[in-house]
Amino acid sequence: MEQPVIGFALCGSFCTFGRVLRALEELKPRFPALVPILSEVSGATDTRFGKADDFAARLEAICGRAPLRSLTDVEPIGPKRLLDALVIAPCTGNTLAKLANGVADSAVTLACKAHLRNEAPVVIAVSTNDGLGGNAANLGKLLARKHFYFVPFGQDDPAEKPCSLVADFAKLGDTLAMALEGRQIQPLLLRG
Repeated sequence: MEQPVIGFALCGSFCTFGRVLRALEELKPRFPALVPILSEVSGATDTRFGKADDFAARLEAICGRAPLRSLTDVEPIGPKRLLDALVIAPCTGNTLAKLANGVADSAVTLACKAHLRNEAPVVIAVSTNDGLGGNAANLGKLLARKHFYFVPFGQDDPAEKPCSLVADFAKLGDTLAMALEGRQIQPLLLRG
């Protein structure tokens, strides 16, 4: 396979943006053809973790192109076969629920739907406070679904946030490489 084109979508788990962008910088030499995608919320919301415009600028600097931000921006991903794989990192509980239930009403979820029509891999790096709560069923649905691959994850703070799950973003590159081969990296569950 020639150099794969990787879509890299960010959702609104703002507390992980710093770690995700560092992981993306580490991914760039290995997978240089990156297409950035921002959910509408992550692309427009300033939080205590930083300004939306600053995150978007850093994402653009790493990928070398402006992020796709709207439904019309991402719709061609499927019919034009623009991507070899799509990474969603961080993938919030909200996005997890939408993907598990076939909802495609944001730039990220429509990018995923469009990409999946080509039966190509989607890599999920989960980051949600209710992964072992309200979103456990959605997580289970996607774990069992074809073409979805997960970055290894575990509880980030079992004492204070017992339902919270977060991916090990350092394992993103290896997860992606294996997903491109149709294999799930193991072990999937991290030990505390």
